[in-house]
Amino acid sequence: MKQLIRMLALSAGAICAAINAQEGPLAPNTAEDQPRSASSDEAYRAMERATAPYVAMARETYPDAKRRFISGQLGTRPFFVTVRLAEDGRYEDSFVRVLYIDEKSGDISGRIANDIQMLHNYRNAQRIIVREADVRDWSIANPDGSMEGNIVGKFLEGYQP
Repeated sequence: MKQLIRMLALSAGAICAAINAQEGPLAPNTAEDQPRSASSDEAYRAMERATAPYVAMARETYPDAKRRFISGQLGTRPFFVTVRLAEDGRYEDSFVRVLYIDEKSGDISGRIANDIQMLHNYRNAQRIIVREADVRDWSIANPDGSMEGNIVGKFLEGYQP
């Protein structure tokens, strides 16, 4: 069976249209996200190989971003993790706007913060709990529209299969 995947070149422009204003809006000049797709097993494996070092870097730097979120250092700046959602042999990377991190269990509570294109059991603004072990990337949205982190997303913006 062919695996279908949609990966996000993460720039957070479209990611929070349905997120409640009390959770902190994004800057109006934040760039649009740029989805990437692979429709064959070979293309999927190539994309996985290409992104693997960036996923590793994102996972390595995530604990500091998490610490800043938990300590309140981010203020009202939105914090996102990117996780892979799966359904019926299809995969889609999705932003999750972090609302709470349970330090004991490693569970991240949040809301899906982008439109889901390929999966039917998920939707934008849906509350979701994901495991820290499943984090593939992280981003902090700054008031000037720039993004901090976004290691995999920045790579994917220029990725040519």
